[in-house]
Amino acid sequence: MLSRTADHLFWMARYTERAENTARMLDVRVQYSLMPQSALAAQQGWRTMLGVSELDAQFDAKYSALTQKEVIDFMVRDPDNPSSIASCLTGARENARAVRGTLTTEVWETENTTWIELQQHLKNRMFEHHPGQFLEWVKHRSHLSRGVTLGTMFQDEAFNFIRLGTFLERADNTARILDVKFKFLASDTIKAGAQDEFYYLAALLRSVSAFETYRKVYRDAITPTRVAALLILQAKMPRSLVACMAAVVANLQEVSNDQSRETERLAGKLHAKLQLALIDDILEEGLHEFLTAFLASIERLGNGISSDFLLPAPEVDA
Repeated sequence: MLSRTADHLFWMARYTERAENTARMLDVRVQYSLMPQSALAAQQGWRTMLGVSELDAQFDAKYSALTQKEVIDFMVRDPDNPSSIASCLTGARENARAVRGTLTTEVWETENTTWIELQQHLKNRMFEHHPGQFLEWVKHRSHLSRGVTLGTMFQDEAFNFIRLGTFLERADNTARILDVKFKFLASDTIKAGAQDEFYYLAALLRSVSAFETYRKVYRDAITPTRVAALLILQAKMPRSLVACMAAVVANLQEVSNDQSRETERLAGKLHAKLQLALIDDILEEGLHEFLTAFLASIERLGNGISSDFLLPAPEVDA
């Protein structure tokens, strides 16, 4: 497969997944803002959400006040924010258009229809008037894109690069949510053992569609340790770090080439570490330190995939 084609497929999937992840975080934050809380707690909550994507500085440079309206505007429609939902869905559509012949008709029409409907929603400012409805629409379109890909694409290298983009982006997002939100949980804003800790942990679980799964696995009280264990080490949890890395390893093996051995080794090592880890050891090491190291490994893995598959191979002098 041409590296240019692989690159478009990989980033089409990453942008679609990133739009969904942004919608998930915004949706939970909007719901949480309806709960009784101090003005300081509300502001810190929105600041925390910006911190997940490392967009604090960019937001502060453009907006004079940190309010719900401004953060939603920045994260939904701002064209200067590369992680905004509008930027991501536009990027997904443009990458899909570039490799339209590689995709099935259903996949292309899904991506294109999403972009067309997005323009209408932005024009009507649906994200301001009905934020919950708009964010559910974003999540639904991402689910539809993924389902149509699974249901119609031939499972060759094109399919593998789409899946690689999806799970690498998902692993990065889950780690960021855990890191930022557990730091917020440990702050003075939320008192350990208080009722608002339960609501905060429940909101965290809902942001990755894990609330019902948590109840199925543990059945009783929601605790920070169990939440961390579920989202890091539970192989049957679709958005856990270990599940994402299993999918990355499997798809890397399918597209393996002569220069990708080191990238495959890094992915396999990261997956094995998660498989063998115990949550008590992770917490003893320090959750922040563990997740920081994981994110650094994900960045190296993404760079390795780009170097091995997505960038043109260097010319060799005759």
